[in-house]
This record gives sequence, structure tokens and C-alpha cells, in this order.
Amino acid sequence: MSEVRRQSIVSTIFVYGGFVIGFINTYLFTRQGSPFSPSEYAITGIFIAVGNLMFAFANLGMVSVVYKFFPYFQDNLPRKKNDLFTWTFLVCMVGFALVVVAGILFKGLVVRKFGGNSPLFLQYYAWIFPFGFSILVFSLLEVFAWNIRQSIVTTFLREVLFRVLTMGLIFLLSFQFIHSFDSFIKIYAFTYGITALFLLGFLIKKQALNITFTISRVTRKFYKKMLAMATLIYFGGTIYMIAQFIDTIVIMTLLGTTEAGIFTLGSVVSGLVQAPQRGAIAASIPVLSRAWKDKDYKKINLIYQRSGINLLIASLGIFLVVWLCYTDVVTSFKLKPAYLDSKWVFFFLGMARVVDLGTGVNSQIIGTSTFWKFEFVSGMILLALAVPLNYLLVKHYGIVGAGYSNLIALTVYNAIRLVFLKRKFNMHPFSVKTIYAILVAAGCYFICYFSFQSLTGFPAILVKCSVFSALFIGAIVYLNLSPDVVPLFKSLTNKARISRKK
Repeated sequence: MSEVRRQSIVSTIFVYGGFVIGFINTYLFTRQGSPFSPSEYAITGIFIAVGNLMFAFANLGMVSVVYKFFPYFQDNLPRKKNDLFTWTFLVCMVGFALVVVAGILFKGLVVRKFGGNSPLFLQYYAWIFPFGFSILVFSLLEVFAWNIRQSIVTTFLREVLFRVLTMGLIFLLSFQFIHSFDSFIKIYAFTYGITALFLLGFLIKKQALNITFTISRVTRKFYKKMLAMATLIYFGGTIYMIAQFIDTIVIMTLLGTTEAGIFTLGSVVSGLVQAPQRGAIAASIPVLSRAWKDKDYKKINLIYQRSGINLLIASLGIFLVVWLCYTDVVTSFKLKPAYLDSKWVFFFLGMARVVDLGTGVNSQIIGTSTFWKFEFVSGMILLALAVPLNYLLVKHYGIVGAGYSNLIALTVYNAIRLVFLKRKFNMHPFSVKTIYAILVAAGCYFICYFSFQSLTGFPAILVKCSVFSALFIGAIVYLNLSPDVVPLFKSLTNKARISRKK
């Protein structure tokens, strides 16, 4: 557990470093006087949404196959005979070729659906393909890096380097080294490719990748299971990805790219709430995969419970401190007034993220178990909820309707997973500490809300953030609500005492 904790903490630090850079980018995109219109800002978010959908369709379930079967290949084959990378990479290339063909065949449908409200999307439609290809390559390489316990490197590349490259492009346009948004977005289409090249070079240096076209005995033994898993996980993962990004696409279709840009801001900020989950997933997947192989159910349950309370505490703290300061941040940093409409989008998306994180790493536990078929079932349920809810609620309530949809769909989705894991393995992530964490968070929020209502602007941001953080972290440590926060706190205080003595 100490290794999972270390990688989770360091990865989370990089995630938040990336979010700091991301928020600087968001400010540069959305400030008054920015060279980017809301529609142009929306296009960068649409690239990410559609690029991830391309990855979901093109990977053909290979990413899940790698993190499930990697231990079997590693334990039973010498490195030079390990053919897992060769076949998964080739299958992904075939998958992307099919995506390109589909993109050409269905371009007429795209024009009909988006031509009226989102002409800018159609203008740069072709440039999304290199962006999506880069996400595909990076994601496949990433899962190999996770399995050799290098999640810290992948987190840095995905969360930090990609945003630094984006920031560089923003500055180039702002200072007229790039003279138009047209040039900006065409270069932006290859930024993820640069991160993928860095990761490829790192894995080659680590000798973590091997290319051989000889079919190994492990592949011969498990190929039927791998094929069955890839098929179901592929459909389940694709469905989940569609459900995750359907809100942006529906808004763009019904309301246009300007409203999609406003929604993107609320979505980006809500991503801050979800940030701790990224480090936890990257660190836990190889450990869970190994634990299932070794039938170490005690370790699996321990990871489930710790992830539940840790992620709940982190998500509640982040969500409430951001909610306390949201309006002050938009006005104080002089973002364009239209972006104030994203406040309630953030609220409901943030609540959905709290629900998702508070139920622990249930998706990763199911995905690495022998019951991975349930990924498909639960994904179908999520899609069946997300698509009609998004369409109906966005049409009726505007962009905030997408927030309602996310909260409803993710609550039901996670509830089903909780029941499944409880019945199959008698595992759940909750304890009395879960209730204490929610009550402490609510108490700290209301103390700050009623105490500092009269404050506005930068003083409000500073005071609310400081007081809430001090109260919340102090209460968590005092009540010993997390098995990982308290050891970390003690370690930091001990190091501080040692450095003072020196």
C-alpha cells in the first residue's frame, strides 16, 4: 500500500500542477481582451471530447486487455518473447483506420447535424483526426507504463506537458508570433502527439516495449479470453466515453459553440474536483490486476475502502472551496461576463464528480476482475440514461441541463456498481467515517459561507480558501478520517521539525 500511496500522492501533485497551468490557460482563453472568442475556446474542448471518442472507438478494447493480462505475459515470458505490445498496437492501428473511414463516410451526417449552430467545428473537422490518433497512441503506451509502475511519468506528460504546450501556443497567438486562430488550432492538433513521442522515448529507454511477430505461448493460451474481454470492454468503454462527452456534443448541436464554450469552462473547473481520481487510478490498476491474479481479496478490499474515503475527502474539499469562490474568481480575474453562466454548470457537474469519487475505484476493481463483462452492462445503463437525459434537459433548461443529466446518470451508474460489488464480493467503500467526512465538509462550508458573505473580490477568495482549508484539513486530521492523510501529515511535520533542528 505504501507504493500505491506514494504514486497516488506524487501523481496527484502533478495533476494539480497541471490544473494550475490549465487554469492559467483557461484564464488566457476567457479573459476580457482575449484573442479567443467563446466559440474558438469551445473548439479546443471539442477537440478533446471528439478526440477521446475517436480513441474509444479505435482502441478496440486493447487498453483494457493490457492492464488485465500484462501480469500473465510478464510472469511467463522473457522480455524478447513478449508479444503483447506488438498485437495490441497493430489492432489499435486497424481500429483507427476504421475510424478514419467512418469519418469520411459519415461527414455528410456531421454537416447536417452541426452545420447550422457550429460551423467552426466543421471548418476544422479534419484536424481532429491527428489529435484523436495521438490520444490513442498515448493511452496505449500509458497503460504499459502503469504496469511497470511509472504512473508518475505518464501523469506528468498527460497533465503537465500537454497543458504547457497549449500555453505556449496561446502566448504565440497573443503576441502575434502566430497570426490567426486558424494557425493556432492546426498546430494544437499535434500537441498530444508530442506527449506521445516523449512517452514512447521513455518506454524505449526503459526497455518496456518489445516488437516481435512470433505468437507467444501466452497469447495462444489466452487469446480467446482476450478476444472476449476486448469485445465486451470495447463496447462498454465506448459507451462510457460517449456518455462522458455526450453533453458537449448535444450542447453544440442544439445551442451552438458559444454556449458550448461557456459549458466548457464549468466542465474544466469541475475537472479540478475529479483530479485526485486520476492519480489513484494510475497507481491502483497494476496493483489490482496483480491482486486478482494472486486472489488477494484482502488487498483488493483494502484498496477499495481506502480509495473511497480518500477520494471522498479530497473531492468534497475541492468542490466546496471552489463553490465558495466561483463568482469571485470569474469577476476578480475579469473573465468575459458570459462565463458567469457556467456557475451552476460547475455546481451540478462538481456534485456528480463527488458522487463518482466517493464510491472509490469501483470501475477499476470490476475491470481487472473476472467479472469484467459487467463493464459492458453498467456502461449500457449509463448510456441509456445519459443520451436521452442530456437531450431532454439541455433542450428544456439550456447548458445547466447537462449538469442535471450528469448528476442523475452518474449517481445511478455508481449505485449499480456498489450493489454489484457488495453482492459478489461483499466489498463496499463506506464506513462511519464517510458520514463524518460529509458532515465535516458541510459544517466547514456553512461556517465560511455565513461568516464571509460581505466579502467580495480577491480578499474573499483568499479568506474563504484559507479558512475553509484550515478548518477542513484540521478536522480530518483531528478525527483521523483518512488512513493516508494522517500518516502524510505526520511525515511532513516530522520533516519540518528535523529541518528546523538542522
